[in-house]
Formats: sequence, structure tokens, C-alpha cells
Amino acid sequence: MWMDWLAKLSNVIGIAGVILLLIAYLLLNMNKMSAHSISYQLYNFFGALFIIFSLMFHFNLASFLIEMAWIVISLIGIYRINSKHISKSNARPSS
Repeated sequence: MWMDWLAKLSNVIGIAGVILLLIAYLLLNMNKMSAHSISYQLYNFFGALFIIFSLMFHFNLASFLIEMAWIVISLIGIYRINSKHISKSNARPSS
């Protein structure tokens, strides 16, 4: 019963993931968001994660592979942004 409910919900969650990816891409192209912002990376990460959730119930190998790549690339972006933030905060002179 629980799995049936999740299977029905999987399409809605997958569509939400697609919407997140499209919003991020639209905002990037409208210069409303930077590719170097944590919000852009998180939109992409969660969008891909939601699509992968839907693929657990309606599997497609090609879609799974591209979404896994999207997640890895987003995690690299998040890591780089956090690394720069940490190095900037460590470089501040102490008062």
C-alpha cells in the first residue's frame, strides 16, 4: 500500500524536479541567477534528485545516467562554492 502511494506520487515529484531544473536554467539565462551561486546548484541538485526518485518507479537508463551526472556536477559546484566561502572566511584578518 505504501509503495503504491509512492508510485502514484512519483510522477508529481518527477515533474517538480523538471520544474526546478527549468526554473534554474531560465533564471540563469535571464541573468537573475548566477551559475556560481549556491541556489543555482541546489535547484539543479534537488531537481535531478526528484527526477531520480520518479525513475525508481518508471526506470529509464538514459534518464537515470543524465540525472546522476547532473547530481555529481551540482555537488562539485556546491563543494567549490563552499570551499571558496571557507577560504575567504579564513583569510579575514582577526581583530
